Order: sequence, then C-alpha cells, then structure tokens
Amino acid sequence: MSASMVRKTKQKEAIFKVLSSADSPLSPAEIQTRASLFVPSLGIATVYRLLRTLKEKKKVVTVEIPGEAPRYEISGRAHHHHFYCRNCHQIFELGKCTDQIEKLAPKGFLVQEHEIILYGRCPSCAS
Repeated sequence: MSASMVRKTKQKEAIFKVLSSADSPLSPAEIQTRASLFVPSLGIATVYRLLRTLKEKKKVVTVEIPGEAPRYEISGRAHHHHFYCRNCHQIFELGKCTDQIEKLAPKGFLVQEHEIILYGRCPSCAS
C-alpha cells in the first residue's frame, strides 16, 4: 500500500471533517466547497480520489438516489433512510427505521437488507 493511502493529509482531514459534521449526504462538489474553507487549494479531482480512498477504508458510504449523482456520508452511523426533495434536490435524513419492515415482504421471503427513500418536497419548497 502506498504511503499516500495511509498517511493523514490536510485534504483528507478536511473532507472527513466536513462529512462528520454534515447533517445530510453531500455531493463531491458540496464537499469541495465546504472543505475549501480549510484547504483553499482543494481541487475536485482530489475530492474524488480521497472519497474513493475513504470508501475503500469503509470510512464513508455512498448514498444512491435513482437518477441523481452519488452522495456521501460518514459510515458507522445507525441505520437510517432518506427523503429526497424533488424541487431543490436536497437529501434529508429520516429518523429511526421501523422494526416492522420485514412484515412488508410476502410470506416465506427473507429480507436481508433494505433502503427506503421518500420523495416529495421539503418544508421550504412545499410552501
């Protein structure tokens, strides 16, 4: 493994700090904008490269919304779901998942994992 994959860098620390403090999944462009406050010279290619590294090390996870570019959030958090605003395209985190989800599957089916995405308009866009 190369030294750059192991060592801490200002760029990696800035990206991790941004993701750790975010209250919703972020796009690479959003990560770059926020992390540039700490490392002004941070480029988008570096953001993508470091996100790939952090994902390989299981420090971040990808949030996939069909038809949208992937977003990223810190890993190791409690299981949760997301709300996607079709108007402003923001993603919001939903609270605790119901423990009754397995009952939605037909009889005899074994649920191994699930992801729920609610679609609509956030409070700002709904008014």
